[in-house]
Amino acid sequence: MSLQDRIESLKVKHATIEHALETKSSRPHPDDVELAELKKKKLAIKDEIVSISTH
Repeated sequence: MSLQDRIESLKVKHATIEHALETKSSRPHPDDVELAELKKKKLAIKDEIVSISTH
């Protein structure tokens, strides 16, 4: 897998998590723990994208 393919894969995962966050946040009583975990995963993916992009 090339670096560009890896970055694209990570961007898809990032977008998927973003969509999940939006969906879960709009519920009447969102699970704060679950939202925090999703945000953490999303940030980790973003950090990995930036790390790969700068190399």
